[in-house]
Amino acid sequence: MNNRWWIYQRERFPVLAHGPMVIVFCLSVMLFSSLQEGGFPDILRIAGAVITTVILFFQLRVADEFKDFADDSKYRPGRPVPRGLISLKELARVAWIGAVVQFAIAIYIDIGLVPILILVWTYLGLMTKEFFVANWLKKTPSVYLISHMLIMPLIAFYVSAFDWLCECRAMPTGLGWLLLFAFGCGLVLEIGRKIKSPDAERDGVETYSSLWGIGIALSAWTAACALAVAAFVRAAAFYGDTNLAINSGIAILGLVVIVAVLMPTKSNSKASIRFIEPGSGLFTMLLYLGLGPLQAVIG
Repeated sequence: MNNRWWIYQRERFPVLAHGPMVIVFCLSVMLFSSLQEGGFPDILRIAGAVITTVILFFQLRVADEFKDFADDSKYRPGRPVPRGLISLKELARVAWIGAVVQFAIAIYIDIGLVPILILVWTYLGLMTKEFFVANWLKKTPSVYLISHMLIMPLIAFYVSAFDWLCECRAMPTGLGWLLLFAFGCGLVLEIGRKIKSPDAERDGVETYSSLWGIGIALSAWTAACALAVAAFVRAAAFYGDTNLAINSGIAILGLVVIVAVLMPTKSNSKASIRFIEPGSGLFTMLLYLGLGPLQAVIG
């Protein structure tokens, strides 16, 4: 297809690739609440949460387009915005239309969702402005990483509210572990997509492998995986089969450790290091499936 919006989404926001992850994420987060009560979340609310979350991730992409425009124009002129395929103004307009849709969904499902949605929007806005300390954040990549990944537990909190808040129940027990789990998975994905082999590094493109070195970047990625698995095990203990959660968590983490230990760190490791990014997505998908949908199936 030659439609420029289709080209943009294919290059910068592939809906068909992100869609399954968003669906599993929303199901897992909502099931964490509903399964504690022995029920299943309403299909309408699941759909509302999925649509809202897809739009949120698109809005995050638009925020990145604004933040990175100067660098993209200088170092990555082939990207859709610098090459003129789509303008920042057009992206902003679509993001605002998305906000209207999100607001309408919240109002339709439960007006109590609105304050939480506004909280998520506020944090997203602060991220877009780099918390008004852009230069300092650029000099401290670890703080930059953590500050931007805090949006993930906020989104998870909002999605979970589509169940417990709309059912007029208290927050689910162990919600803090769920939010930590979402944070850990966010770190895994973010660090994983920014680990490159030396010959794949590009001028003007900051990666954790270039900032910290491949060895430290892989260690940070492994630590993020360990954090996600630990939070996964603790969260699953509140409503599911604890032994299953522990065993599956250990098995998944064991695979991660093996990969990290065996991963070469020299320039001839290009093919191996390319596995990190898709591997991060697979790792996260397996954990989210294990936390909610699998527990619902085994009942």
